[in-house]
Amino acid sequence: MFPKKIVPIKSGFPPAMSLLTHPHSRVASFFCFAAVALASLSHASDARRENPTSKLYVADIEGLASITVGGKIEDLVEQSAYTAEGVVIETAPESNNSIVLSNGTGLAFGPESRLEIRRFIQEPFAPDRTDLDIEPSVSQTAAFLPRGDVSLCTSKMVAGSTMIYSTRHGSVTIRGRKVVIETNDARTVVSLIEGDVTVHGEPMTGGQPLVPGQQAIITRSSNSEPPTITIRPIPKDDMKRLVDKVSIACMARKTVHFNVTQDATPDAEPTIVPVEVLPGTIDPQITISPYNIPAPAKP
Repeated sequence: MFPKKIVPIKSGFPPAMSLLTHPHSRVASFFCFAAVALASLSHASDARRENPTSKLYVADIEGLASITVGGKIEDLVEQSAYTAEGVVIETAPESNNSIVLSNGTGLAFGPESRLEIRRFIQEPFAPDRTDLDIEPSVSQTAAFLPRGDVSLCTSKMVAGSTMIYSTRHGSVTIRGRKVVIETNDARTVVSLIEGDVTVHGEPMTGGQPLVPGQQAIITRSSNSEPPTITIRPIPKDDMKRLVDKVSIACMARKTVHFNVTQDATPDAEPTIVPVEVLPGTIDPQITISPYNIPAPAKP
């Protein structure tokens, strides 16, 4: 993380607020500001009660991987759940893992990758949903991938949701459904297998949309120069590798869905919990040998 720059704040009021220098005006202003602060705290408290904390579920681990939660680094453990916003996930060489976010997005990581989930908030959603292929509620995701690769397989995103993944070269606005992002010091490559994404070189620009089967290569010669975006078809000899990567993310999202629980106390916050999806029981096929079939009775 980069150190925060502390900017000194100048004291004093502008001339237009000179009336506040009167003692009675200062007292009135104090109560006015106090009322606004209390209202804001009350609104924030209500929002915390109404909005369950977004979650991530670890679907699969191959090799070594770590997760940083609240400044504490620990090993990533399969079938474990964490609060998603603010976590950092890193994979070691020759390792892979996959996770599922509570908005129904599966992510598969390649070796030596690092992903920072800087923002992930989600609106409340109804428990015991029936259509698990649709995003359960509106969500906002902002993540930063400084190195490595991540493959995403999303559910059908609902109107109002946003999903932006950034690298040192640019960013990708994702509206679904299957995309692979790979980045290193030299460039970022965004490959769209299925769905709809827009690639941006600079923030607040229109960007360039991709259609399935295309990839964008983003390069930046220096920080002072605008990035260059090159759009091309995905090379045929690379398509299978990319499809295999995103298939891992899709398989991960099928292993779990998320439900909402509410404690008995009325002021308790609703909680998002992962529910593992177990494979269905298949009836074994029974083969009967013809030697075991009784002979028909003689007339």
